[in-house]
Amino acid sequence: MAPGVTEDAPQTSGQPSPMSGVLTSSQATEKWTPQTVLSTLPVRPQTHTASPIPFFHMIERLKTNKREGWRRFGLDHGESISDHMYRMSIITLLCPPSLSARLDIARCTQMALIHDMAESLVGDITPVDGVAKSEKSRREAETMDYLCQELLGKVYGGINGQNIRAIWQEYEDGQTAESQFVHDVDKVELLLQMMEYERSGEGRRDLGEFSHVAGRIVLPEVQAWAAELLVERERFWSEHGKVPTGALEMSEERKRQQNEYYNGAHAVNGAVNGVKKA
Repeated sequence: MAPGVTEDAPQTSGQPSPMSGVLTSSQATEKWTPQTVLSTLPVRPQTHTASPIPFFHMIERLKTNKREGWRRFGLDHGESISDHMYRMSIITLLCPPSLSARLDIARCTQMALIHDMAESLVGDITPVDGVAKSEKSRREAETMDYLCQELLGKVYGGINGQNIRAIWQEYEDGQTAESQFVHDVDKVELLLQMMEYERSGEGRRDLGEFSHVAGRIVLPEVQAWAAELLVERERFWSEHGKVPTGALEMSEERKRQQNEYYNGAHAVNGAVNGVKKA
């Protein structure tokens, strides 16, 4: 999908898509496991094989599963999970020299490509979906175990699967400088996409609710990118004779959902300059 270009779709009913990771009413009393989704597939990948082909087939789902947050604004044909991770990986390659001098950029790029891999089965669960952060984390960890052990455990001695699992866990724990940078890149990529969808709507679509992530960026170099983006956004809306909304205009309920989701998200919260080098 070209930057800033999307196909507008009718407003959705607000119900989660089948791949959102949210249980349907008939599943509400069941504990989610990777099998919850695997049991619905017409062809299930072969497990415990020495070939990586089943894994390759599985991650195709990252190309087709959509990022759910945009659906509430009628963007049913928006970016996929892999779209998001691809641009994040490119952004890591443009890390400012003042920051890259103290980071393992190759690991950051790998982390960007891996961090949402569990969503191939879990789906993209958002703050408004009513799934507790602890439950989301459990589902994602079990999915990564499935991918890295059952699909990759016997591939080339299992070392690649172990490495993917370790990099994913590093991102989740958020204790290294590399993981902090990738968390910040995740937020910048969201801001970029927010603005591009607003532009494609030619001033008819205000997605200011997502701008709150700018205030959660930690590293000064990435904060500078976010500040530049927000100035660019204000200029765009000024040209359309409007004042854009932002995080302050969110309802109290939406603020509560966002705060609960992000405050419990990772160990990085509050660790402004205290990240540890692995």
